[in-house]
Amino acid sequence: MDGFSYNNIFDTKGIEYLILIAFLLIIIPFWIALNRKTGKTKQGRRKATILSAAVLRILRGLYYSKNHTWSCLGKSGVALIGLDNFLFHITGRVKFINLKKSGDFINKGDLIIEIEQNEKSLKIFSPLSGEIISTNTFLNERSWDLKSDPYEEGWIYRIRPAKWKEETESLYLADAAIEWSEKELVRFKELMILWVKKYSVEPSKVISQESGEIFDQPLSELPGECWQEFQKYFLS
Repeated sequence: MDGFSYNNIFDTKGIEYLILIAFLLIIIPFWIALNRKTGKTKQGRRKATILSAAVLRILRGLYYSKNHTWSCLGKSGVALIGLDNFLFHITGRVKFINLKKSGDFINKGDLIIEIEQNEKSLKIFSPLSGEIISTNTFLNERSWDLKSDPYEEGWIYRIRPAKWKEETESLYLADAAIEWSEKELVRFKELMILWVKKYSVEPSKVISQESGEIFDQPLSELPGECWQEFQKYFLS
């Protein structure tokens, strides 16, 4: 045909096209694998952020109080007092303020410490009576780690209990403590539903749209009024 000419693209830019094809053959599988890995990572993070009974650590050998403190008695007769795992999962990272001093005597029900976050705070009351032997001065340095394990480095006071047997009769131990913590979580979820309606809280900040479950550390996203009500219904 007159005026028609045929050019073979591989005669002019054959090497460039071959390099491009080879590059795509390498990068596409890598891109797919990377996105799968990222998706799994994000999914794992979402699962890890859900507040459930599975993430709560309740040790069978500790005594738990209704105000979410724990205590245990050592061989020397000195007891440890701390905050339970449930409370840290509800609040998130907090600052410890107004600690008592060594030598102070406290009665069961006395205010022993306050935890604070962005000018919102909760008061913690003692589960036991006794003399304070020592105070954990490293609490504010380790507060972020306490959510995963509040029972080793997370103790608040060492005290010499005055009425150990009498005052621990009303505390939860072993299976009773686990059952109680699960009921507390259910009770908190019911309160969360009321808060979303009452205080016009954006649901996506505290509740997973995928599962309808509550995210970990929900109080960190809630106003001071919710902290006050949590104090009333769970700590006082």
